[in-house]
Amino acid sequence: MKKFSFRGWVVSALMGAVGFVLMVLEFGIPVVPSFIKFDVSELPALIASFAYGPLYGVLVCLVKNVLHLFITNTAGVGELANFLMGIFFVVPAGLIYQANKNRSGALWGSLVGALSMGVSSVVINFFISYPIYYKIMIPKEVILSAYQAILPQVSSIFESLLIFNLPFTAIKGMVVSLICFLVYKKLSPILKRS
Repeated sequence: MKKFSFRGWVVSALMGAVGFVLMVLEFGIPVVPSFIKFDVSELPALIASFAYGPLYGVLVCLVKNVLHLFITNTAGVGELANFLMGIFFVVPAGLIYQANKNRSGALWGSLVGALSMGVSSVVINFFISYPIYYKIMIPKEVILSAYQAILPQVSSIFESLLIFNLPFTAIKGMVVSLICFLVYKKLSPILKRS
């Protein structure tokens, strides 16, 4: 693993700001409840993780979520969940890529990271985010009914998370990975310039 560099810190802070802007540009998808939004704000974190190492990717996730706290409508709960899921994405991706710095390493790292983020979305929402929401914002029944409005057969929050959140989040990670594949090679010389 690489040691911290001043350039890495600066680039991560800038990438965190870009991630914040991308987070603000979120939009809904008809096949999931309206409170689940799609954005590509993990893209700068994945790029930083590949360019400098996974800890820089985590730093980008932290910066974008701290900035988003100033405009939050989730009392910080959404930002906490986004930060944790981002870690589950960029750390495995970055570690695998750092061990095998080629297209194959980037591909496998991105896939493992996307799947890890998808699985983590179930665990984080079930054990952290939703229980906090139940206590301070939205009753459990209201959240479950939002899922049931799309698929009436779902009978529990856990089942809803497995059916909706896991694939949605994994696909989101794969879309971010695809965009990263399209832009990383062009950005890499700029990011790594000494």
